[in-house]
Amino acid sequence: MKRKLEISELIFKILSYTLLTIFALACLYPFVYAVASAISGRSAVEYGRVVLLPIDVQFEAFARMFGDNMFWNAYSNTLFITLYGTLWAMFTAILGAYALSKPRLLFRKAFNFFLVFTMWFAAGIVPQYLNYLATQKVFNAVGIMDDKWLVVIAMGMAAMNIILLRNAFEGVPSEVEEAAIVDGATEMQVLTNVFIPMSKSTIATVALFFAISRWNGYFWARQMISNQNEHPLQVFIRLRLEEFTDPDRMTGWNYPYASDSVIYALIVCSIVPILVIYPFIQKYFAKGTNVGGVKE
Repeated sequence: MKRKLEISELIFKILSYTLLTIFALACLYPFVYAVASAISGRSAVEYGRVVLLPIDVQFEAFARMFGDNMFWNAYSNTLFITLYGTLWAMFTAILGAYALSKPRLLFRKAFNFFLVFTMWFAAGIVPQYLNYLATQKVFNAVGIMDDKWLVVIAMGMAAMNIILLRNAFEGVPSEVEEAAIVDGATEMQVLTNVFIPMSKSTIATVALFFAISRWNGYFWARQMISNQNEHPLQVFIRLRLEEFTDPDRMTGWNYPYASDSVIYALIVCSIVPILVIYPFIQKYFAKGTNVGGVKE
């Protein structure tokens, strides 16, 4: 028999659901507004009449964006950085976390301390920038002239994600590992056949963190990639924003859509891939964060 809620419990539930609904709508509204502004007419956008629903619907802003070859070039660069950046970051994070999770690792406590120390006291932007410049010179010296690889390789480390994976690996029962070793499994086989399958929730969560970071990466891509043909999508959007907000460049704009509509169209297209991928990983998110973030 279902228990009848007390007055205090009922009030708490009503308040909780109300606040969660308001918070969800507040998170959803910017995306809805961006879509509405992207497909609204010029006067409606320029005079601020778009609030929720589109006015004077047109799709020419999207058509102009899709017809821009630089947009597709930037999109392909972002896919490149996201794919290879995530794979490289996961490769280094998994190997590092696996080693740090082993009590038999020599100087294990010192390594773990220095890993956490980088989170407490970051070097700062200037030393990091100088380090990336030095790395760029090394890449150029060995013949790697594509600066996208600098963003992929030199930035493929995140202490927090390594800690999440390390804690997840420490939660794997030692009996399972010992049984695999007794059966003749090598160290790499133990990692790939025992630890990774038993920590897939945390691995999926960390992979999502890395992918979003690479997809949304702007600052270091803007600083380190000088060739416009290698710019990722976020840098491309920023350059277009600077172009479309420059009064000198916007003189004589006579299109049926506002310049802001093109920017909103770019923003919408940059968000869609994450919106598509996230529902498939969401089921691992809460479990993975909990398992990796709590150490028993």
